[in-house]
Order: sequence, then C-alpha cells, then structure tokens
Amino acid sequence: MTRSPIVPTIPLDAQGAHHGFLKLPYSRDDSAWGSVMIPISVIAGGDGPTALLTGGNHGDEYEGPIALQELSVSLNPQDIRGRVIILPMMNAPAFAAGRRCSPIDGGNLNRSFPGRPDGTVTQKIAHYVATELVPNAGIVLDFHSGGRTLDFLPFAAAHVLDDKTQETACMDAMQAFNAPYSVRMLEIDPVGMFDTEVEQQGKVFVTTELGGAGTATSRSVAIARKGVRNLLCHAEILSGEPDLADSVQLDMPDERCFQFAMNAGLIEYLADLGDTVSEGQPFARIWPADRCGVDPVPCLARRDGILAARHVSGLVKVGDFVGLTAVAAPGK
Repeated sequence: MTRSPIVPTIPLDAQGAHHGFLKLPYSRDDSAWGSVMIPISVIAGGDGPTALLTGGNHGDEYEGPIALQELSVSLNPQDIRGRVIILPMMNAPAFAAGRRCSPIDGGNLNRSFPGRPDGTVTQKIAHYVATELVPNAGIVLDFHSGGRTLDFLPFAAAHVLDDKTQETACMDAMQAFNAPYSVRMLEIDPVGMFDTEVEQQGKVFVTTELGGAGTATSRSVAIARKGVRNLLCHAEILSGEPDLADSVQLDMPDERCFQFAMNAGLIEYLADLGDTVSEGQPFARIWPADRCGVDPVPCLARRDGILAARHVSGLVKVGDFVGLTAVAAPGK
C-alpha cells in the first residue's frame, strides 16, 4: 500500500510541548520543490488518553482556529494526563485563502475522507489524518461554524449512531462541551465526512456550529475556548470538572429540518435565529432580483421548532440552503 507522503516535523509521541508542521510535498508553478505546511502542536504529559482537536476543516470558519491557537500556547504538559494533538488549521490551503474549499484542487476536506495517499492535496491530508492521527485518539473534537455562507445558533452536536454505546459516549461528551445549545443530529449527507471516518473507527466524536457569516465574535470564541477545556476535563486529560451552565437541548431527527430555496432572488427573513416557527409558517420569502411588481415566494417551515441556521448572503440561488428548524430533544 502506498504510504502517506506527509511527514511531521515534530515527534508525535514525545513528552512535553512540541510545535511544528505536517509537511506535504507539493510541486507547483511558483515553487517546484514546495510544500504545504500544516501547523500542528502536540502536548503530552504522562500516561493517559489522547485527544485530537481540529479546526479549519473548512477554511472560512474561525472560532476553532482561534481557540486552538490559544490552547497550543497555554496548555502546560505538567497539567495534563495523556496527550493533546492540535490541528488549528487542518485544511491549511483553504484556511490561508479564507475559503471553504482548497484553492489548490477545489477539494472540500470534510467530504474527502478517508482520502488517498496518492490522490489530490486534499485527499492526502484526509488520508494522513484518518490513518495516522485518528487511530491514536480516544476522543475527537472538530470545530465548525457557518463560514461565509451560513449563520448558526451556537451549538455542539453529536450524531445518532447504530452503536448505542458509542452514541451515548458521544452525547455525554457533547453535553460536557456545554455550548448554549446541544444538538442530537441525524446527518443527512455523511459520505466522506471527517465525522463519519472518526465514528466508524469507534471514537468519541463531538462537532460544533458556533456562529458564522465568515467571522468570529467575542462570544463565539468564548464558547469555543470554554468548550474545549470542558471536553479535556471530561476526558480526564485535564483535572477538574467541566464548567457547566444551562444548555438548550435540541434534536435534528430527519431531513424535514432542512429547507432549500426553490427560487433564486433576494431573500427576506421573517424570523431570526432562535425564533419559534410552526410547520407551514413562512420563515422567509424570496423576491425576484431582476424585476419588480412580482409577489415574493415564501419559504415554509417543514416542522415545528426553532430557526437554528440560515443563509447569510442577501441573494440565493435555486437549491441553496435557507433554513434549519431544530426541535426540542425527546424528553426535554
């Protein structure tokens, strides 16, 4: 089997704090013997579990990279039991360009797993993470937000899984992260996702959506900063108990939670994030963008719940995601 061309510039299993890169050779027009350099920190402090913490899976999402950059310089090996592997900008080419997908090959890293060691740059990154990092981790946190095109209520999420013991462990870790909202999620398009790869390897997995609109706020970064430390406490890598506050419990049980634009044009939202909507209620409407004197087309909620995510740009195309209706979790 072809081996990964990626080589770490630091030891991944040594005690102490080590900061360097995953070096991926990439010959390009402006650098014949160039490389893609993916920042990585490994902080280890004795025997214990390993946590893999990733941000920048999509390059236009910033809460994770900020919180993980801070963690990489503040986490003391003497304060932890086990090992923490930090990839603040996992999709480094996309992050450098401020884009969801890689400017090198157009690849969406979060649809490229398990990757290929002899594939595109994005596939090579996915393959290395899937084969060299995930197998050594017991718990994985992958930070996301809405990027340039979406905005979310700030939530942590865990997925509905066939293995209910694993699902329970993931849900417990999600609750420990303790975002303002906690979502039990049934993924509608799991093929190629980092989430799917990690879960298929039997690991505890937590993801987030902490805002969006192509930026980060003081509040959204604070949620990320608190959540990652809570998760390390939950995993018993850091001592102490998670810092817990009330979290609204939500469920995304099926595809009726999602609404997509059936028309192109100028979108007007009639409800804001966090507002309650009812099935059949217009939560937005789309006006023509090329003429006047024509009525708008309503976007109707497909079930009762709260508006948990929306499109950011004022213009939409046919097929664009426009709204997510999350519902109260069972028993809540």
